[in-house]
Amino acid sequence: MADGELERRVLEIEARNRRVESDKAWETSWTRRLTIAVITYGAAAVLLLALNMEYPWLGALVPVLGYVLSTLSLPVIRNIWRARRSGE
Repeated sequence: MADGELERRVLEIEARNRRVESDKAWETSWTRRLTIAVITYGAAAVLLLALNMEYPWLGALVPVLGYVLSTLSLPVIRNIWRARRSGE
């Protein structure tokens, strides 16, 4: 393999690693979590309003709170899972 080919491949791998790290950072960011929470709240509120439910703005908080709680607990659960798995 020529030196130029090797250098090109290394640069491609480094670029891919930067993209993967950026994607990981986005997946765990509060910006992403809050955006999903706001969209979920809006969709639930519109649905509850269309169904003429009582207190639609309050009821729309239920799925949002479920989502936020799941994002907070998943890292803890993942760490427990990893610890048990590495002990196998």
